[in-house]
Amino acid sequence: MPLNHNFLDLGYAPLSNAYLSADDLNRAEVCYPLRLKVCTNCWLVQTEDYAGAEELFSADYAYFSSTSSSWLAHARDYSQHIINHLGLDAGSFVVEIASNDGYLLRNFVEAGIPCLGIEPTASTAEAAEKLGVPVLRRFFGEALAQELSNDGKQTDLIIGNNVYAHVPDINDFTRGMKLLLKPDGAITLEFPHLMKLVEGVQFDTIYHEHFSYLSLTAVTHIFAKNGLSVFDVEELPTHGGSLRVYGQRKDTGSQHESRRVAELLAREAAAGMTTPAYYAGFQKKVDDVKNNLLAFLIEAKRNGKKVAGYGAAAKGNTILNYAGVRPDLLSYVVDKNPAKQGKFLPGSHIPIVSEEHLRSKRPDIVLILPWNIKKEIVTQLAYIRNWRGQFARAVPNLEVR
Repeated sequence: MPLNHNFLDLGYAPLSNAYLSADDLNRAEVCYPLRLKVCTNCWLVQTEDYAGAEELFSADYAYFSSTSSSWLAHARDYSQHIINHLGLDAGSFVVEIASNDGYLLRNFVEAGIPCLGIEPTASTAEAAEKLGVPVLRRFFGEALAQELSNDGKQTDLIIGNNVYAHVPDINDFTRGMKLLLKPDGAITLEFPHLMKLVEGVQFDTIYHEHFSYLSLTAVTHIFAKNGLSVFDVEELPTHGGSLRVYGQRKDTGSQHESRRVAELLAREAAAGMTTPAYYAGFQKKVDDVKNNLLAFLIEAKRNGKKVAGYGAAAKGNTILNYAGVRPDLLSYVVDKNPAKQGKFLPGSHIPIVSEEHLRSKRPDIVLILPWNIKKEIVTQLAYIRNWRGQFARAVPNLEVR
């Protein structure tokens, strides 16, 4: 059905992980409308789709999960917990969809638990295979799930961390999970919580790789439509506030529903997430954040202060492009990932450099773009205090310390 309720319009934006080479700067760059709408039946927030999955997740995809030490620790803690909770052992079979560079399944390999990563991007799949993680280089959906099921590869556990929002056909993906799951198997999905996005004005988590923005309310609707049920949910601090949803087959699952499910559904309803009014007014809050960042960078330049960026993450590309920031206001962005260094941010064409550049140029202010790992970055770059450098962030409000 057509969606008539607007949530946010961020204008036109390039693909946020499509980093550019020097040669690319001389070519036309494709940008797509970045607009979000709300379904008033299931309350799923969705983008208008213009780019296909193959274009978004290409062979040289540059996002590697293992770059963040805090995310590695998060994955390790989850692995230990779920292995114990479900009693997984050498006779079990675990599948992670969008397994990236093996950041998580490496823990199952070390524990001697058979596993399979499903990952379409060659660059990250190769990194995972070097860690001993078997990888199937395919996009996941109902058809692939049927193939695996026919081959006797149904799973005790399906893991999907920060992938559920990335799939263009969320119903096909969900039907695939049901097909792949053993009768008494479990699913865990992690994704940013839409309620936290709205509360924290986290609009920079909106980019073309994300087709959906999810609440527990929306997920329970989608699960029910496709033969699954939610039996538990956890609220996590990752990515500015995420949910970990536990699912099972509706026809054969035996897990009792935790009271946390009903409690969070009630909180979402009380916040107004099942009314159109909840989604009105977000545009102005976003524009205030954008305008404050732009004013800050212009004022810093007028005062002769040098501002560097840190973290060539997709969320940073969203805010920089929406604010119209270019190299005259932010001359470079530092990133730990060697795959990004020497390239340029999409849209803004700001160069990406190594941390050595930061040490030699000694900027007055470092603007942290991936604010969700701010503590990790501040600790890593604590030496900028030696020259009285400061840290800044733009979301949810401008802060300089």
